[in-house]
Amino acid sequence: MRNLSDSVALITGASSGIGRAISVKLAHLGYKLCLIGRNVEKLKSVKAETEGYGVEVKYFKVDLYSDREIYDLKEKFLEHFDNLDILIHSAGEFSMGYLESASLDDFDRQIQINMRAPFLLTQVMLDLIKNRKGEIIFINSSAGLNARAKFSQYAATKHALKAIADSLRDEVNIAGVRVTSIFPGRTATPMQEKVLEMEARTDKEKIMARLLQPSDVAEVIAHVISLPRTAEVTDLIVRPFQKAI
Repeated sequence: MRNLSDSVALITGASSGIGRAISVKLAHLGYKLCLIGRNVEKLKSVKAETEGYGVEVKYFKVDLYSDREIYDLKEKFLEHFDNLDILIHSAGEFSMGYLESASLDDFDRQIQINMRAPFLLTQVMLDLIKNRKGEIIFINSSAGLNARAKFSQYAATKHALKAIADSLRDEVNIAGVRVTSIFPGRTATPMQEKVLEMEARTDKEKIMARLLQPSDVAEVIAHVISLPRTAEVTDLIVRPFQKAI
């Protein structure tokens, strides 16, 4: 098991939802944190909460739509940290609609955030991960395994993200790097609230209470990264215990 006193985790989408919950859990475990998001006020809030565990926390406002900002992130990161042990891709973009009428602009945004940005950020930070024989975790979605009506765009990007993770694993296992895809079912996040609004659900609060909670996913990740180095979780499905929808 790695020495957590100098272990660093970088989490995208850290300002809310699953990304925030992961940040809190890893801080509790003793990881130094690099938090990535677009909302500075929310990042400050996560920083204040996670610093309460006595760990070093830095945050950077990064627009994952911008290749330049992704490239620049590495230089900013290295100003504060000497190494990177865990890279967690939790940022996501969602839109739904029938294929015959869905917006190509919406599709392009999802391609950028859900697929292209994780690919590029992994490419940029991979040498640091290899140096530490670390791990890369992709927060995917149940839609990345099973595409339903009106989810064609989102599901396509998540299917592609699984392919990226699978190929990457085959490339970097030999370097001692573990790669895991997590496939949560519906989870009580701001994105899920948006989905329920799109579905015109009138019982939103009741549904949200019965869904997976972000902290549930964070607990799963804690178990994955704590495994002995003789084991690797490649794909893990997590779903609500009781059917909520």
